[in-house]
Amino acid sequence: MAESERPPSGQRGQTFQGLGSLRQAMQAAQRPTQQATPTAISTAAVEVQPRLDEFGRAYATGKRKNAVARVWIKPGTGAIKVNGRDSPVYFARPVLRMIINQPFVTTNRLGQFDVMCSVTGGGLSGQAGALRHGISRALTFYEPGLRPVLKGQGFLTRDSRVVERKKYGRHKARRRPQYSKR
Repeated sequence: MAESERPPSGQRGQTFQGLGSLRQAMQAAQRPTQQATPTAISTAAVEVQPRLDEFGRAYATGKRKNAVARVWIKPGTGAIKVNGRDSPVYFARPVLRMIINQPFVTTNRLGQFDVMCSVTGGGLSGQAGALRHGISRALTFYEPGLRPVLKGQGFLTRDSRVVERKKYGRHKARRRPQYSKR
């Protein structure tokens, strides 16, 4: 830019002489948005209705690693059926059964809902995590008031960690061939 094309030094744009003038400019810029927020909050206060099918069940999908669980819950005695089998038969390890029951224990609903689900893909650990995710989401669809409790425990967040792919020139995803000095 040539010297003649440059605007005079007083007209370069807004400059701030210190933090005080910067704060005033920020407050002036935020004033219109603060007036619009109370209307947005009042519309968000609408009561959330449960999402149930014609049989009175709540449906949700849970995912973990490569496993996908389709979950239906309804009021009952606490029976959990996984791919047509009871959960102690399908998930033989107690740790996996504990993972499945975590949403019910957290919300004090243990033994109050029957769970029917079909799980595909991945291994048993990933399937148990997918089932936990699906049960948590189905509980929030059945009782929307449970959402803050389950969200606080992290049960509604889909764990996006998956196995890293193998790269060429490596034995596994990161394992390199052994280094040879000579």
